[in-house]
Amino acid sequence: MYRQLKSLLPAIISAATLITAAGCGRNAPKTAVATADSAKKPKFLSEPLITSIYTADPSAHVFNGKIYVYPSHDIDAGIADNDNGDEYAMKDYHVLSMDGIGGKVTDNGVALDVKDVPWASKQMWAPDADFKNGTYYLYFPVRNKEGAFQIGVATGTSPVGPFKAQPEPIKGSFSIDPAVFTDTDGSTYMYFGGIWGGQLQKWTTGKYDANGSKTDMGKPDEPALSCKVVKLSKNMMQFDGTPQDVQLVDKDGKPLLTKDHDRRFFEGSFMHKFNGKYYFTYSTGDTHLLCYAIGDKPMGKFVYQGVFLKPVQGWTTHHSIIQFNNKWYLFYHDTQLSNRNHLRNVKVTELIHNADGTIGLIDPFVK
Repeated sequence: MYRQLKSLLPAIISAATLITAAGCGRNAPKTAVATADSAKKPKFLSEPLITSIYTADPSAHVFNGKIYVYPSHDIDAGIADNDNGDEYAMKDYHVLSMDGIGGKVTDNGVALDVKDVPWASKQMWAPDADFKNGTYYLYFPVRNKEGAFQIGVATGTSPVGPFKAQPEPIKGSFSIDPAVFTDTDGSTYMYFGGIWGGQLQKWTTGKYDANGSKTDMGKPDEPALSCKVVKLSKNMMQFDGTPQDVQLVDKDGKPLLTKDHDRRFFEGSFMHKFNGKYYFTYSTGDTHLLCYAIGDKPMGKFVYQGVFLKPVQGWTTHHSIIQFNNKWYLFYHDTQLSNRNHLRNVKVTELIHNADGTIGLIDPFVK
């Protein structure tokens, strides 16, 4: 959900330029600047779904014919941007609901608070949700008492909560950004992980190394660190097996490399199925792109296809994809309301699958 910077990098609007994704040092993005008309403010493709609170990382689902969005709840904790992402200091989750695209959006209040998670300390980042066995499940990453991110699960009888957290994190879980996908055969899978502040690079030995790398493995010509995937148990609260790497390859079957910042996985994975194919979508983080790869099985491998969302205003980019009333929609976020990287707002726009199975490229700005 998150993403650190080498220095303070707010998205700012000047009379000449809109800086939407500024970076510096060795991780400076190649696509850092999205320009608007030199004398005008940017024209956004979509407007924020809600303006009463700051929201990010929207995970949208359709339950009982209605849309529910499970976002992060951004707050201003007065913490300056830093490489560890401490400014993303969220403390609780709200659930948004809407009867349809373009309709009224309701903030249903606090669904889960960090103080009600026995094992957690701080930073409730990008969540996800699912429904099975008559129960709604909220999956969330949060730092444990030792400072390591793990993934918890909370249950409720309503899609808007309140949710009650389990007393311990999911055994074997680590890192951030859980994305839960239930296939047509009823099997459920979790995709999770993120590098940099998401700590994936600190778990390469199977144990958390607090002194490990702050970014990646530092081996630019080797395969990049990968998202993890694991099947969930029937009770939806444990892993059914050991998490494995999502195999993300190019069209020649070669793994994407650490130095390939325009294509390699950074964080924010999601899964949807279209015409029998599995679409693994994710953020490239420091290059601010949403990309997709296609596979024949839910656990991969997945062949990289391209970019489907250009950089938004703000440093982070995170999303979900749903089908509703025979159309597909992309939920995403930017910083239109605040122009500050850690105070974001969620949005939605239509997503198009082309006849050949590719996804149409979306520009978050209107020319």
